[in-house]
Amino acid sequence: MTVTDCNDFFDSLDRAGLGSWRSPLSPLLQNRFADSAHGDISKWRAVIARLPDIADTTAILNSPAVTAEGPSVDAALTNEVRDLLLQLKPWRKGPFNIHGINVDAEWRSDLKWDRLKNEIAPLADRRILDVGCGNGYYALRMMGGGAQLVVGIDPMLLYVFQFLALNHFLAVPSVYVLPLRLRELPDAQNFFDTTFSMGVLYHQREPLEHLAELHATLRPGGELVLETLILPGAGSLVSEPEDCYARMRNVWHLPTATALEEWLRQAGFRDIRLVDVTVTTVDEQRSTEWMPFESLAEALDPDDPSCTIEGLPAPARALVICKSR
Repeated sequence: MTVTDCNDFFDSLDRAGLGSWRSPLSPLLQNRFADSAHGDISKWRAVIARLPDIADTTAILNSPAVTAEGPSVDAALTNEVRDLLLQLKPWRKGPFNIHGINVDAEWRSDLKWDRLKNEIAPLADRRILDVGCGNGYYALRMMGGGAQLVVGIDPMLLYVFQFLALNHFLAVPSVYVLPLRLRELPDAQNFFDTTFSMGVLYHQREPLEHLAELHATLRPGGELVLETLILPGAGSLVSEPEDCYARMRNVWHLPTATALEEWLRQAGFRDIRLVDVTVTTVDEQRSTEWMPFESLAEALDPDDPSCTIEGLPAPARALVICKSR
């Protein structure tokens, strides 16, 4: 991929009134997609180049598995595509079904989507930012909700190439996954109607700074959809794991729901609603052929799965919806 391939993205921003992003982001994206950006980028680029074109494909974005379907594909071609997609593992978010190939990712992301889809403002005609979007599973579901534009950002370059592989077949317009961090976005001019930040906040050393950056992306009255790990119990407590949490080394803060609400208020949000708290199970997050490494099961105490192997409460994720001032 070269920066030329980003022209469609910049053209979409021009039409939406964010043409000022082209100048600062164009050289940044050119660097991110350079051969020197990652040791595997040549391999990933070759995978994309070898993906076959399959005519008359229909994208189905409102099913649990985001699906590309079309005319019957012979077994040899199916095996070829499957082998190519497997070269882009680990697949963290899914599921997807690409012409009969079941991409069984580590996360059953459809379960989280089911928990939030009836709680959020309708997505039709909205301009959406998805922070920490991974391979674009949720971004594609947002397009299935009728979004006008979805911009997904994630610093992990592999996930960007996974999205490019998926959208090679899906061919969904006006949805983008870019190798960027939130702080690298130019002034968002309070542009987005909805911003999603799911599974990101606990990785931030400065959570209030992250929430303030999210607030700045939204128009007045825009909606934030926030999902993050929380600490069970009442009160304004915040746990700061000393080393690892559930075998993750970059979990910096675990607030109670009350503390999280206080953070959001400090960042300028209002109408804060805690709509769901779910303890993650091995039915929702697990090792698969497409993500063959350790997963949740290895992070829990084998004698007491209500605790992590570090002796802390097992992962519980809160879904909070609020509005910008």
